[in-house]
Amino acid sequence: MEQREIVNDISDLPPVAQRQVVEFIAFLKIRYAGSGKEKQSKREILSGEPFIGIWKDRKDLNGSGAWLRDIRKTEWGETS
Repeated sequence: MEQREIVNDISDLPPVAQRQVVEFIAFLKIRYAGSGKEKQSKREILSGEPFIGIWKDRKDLNGSGAWLRDIRKTEWGETS
């Protein structure tokens, strides 16, 4: 479909529908504006935060899977 056809099709729509088309285009611009590189940079910034790794030396958190199973048994009445 050519751009001229698209413009003509939009022009044929009622004003309410034309506004919806404009809003949808704005949504698509936002959705597809970002790239994978930006997402990666956000991860890198987070990895430098001081709270990352604050519990790495805690011995009581080594068996987190067993702890979670015990909590489920106690709180939810789970048997497995």
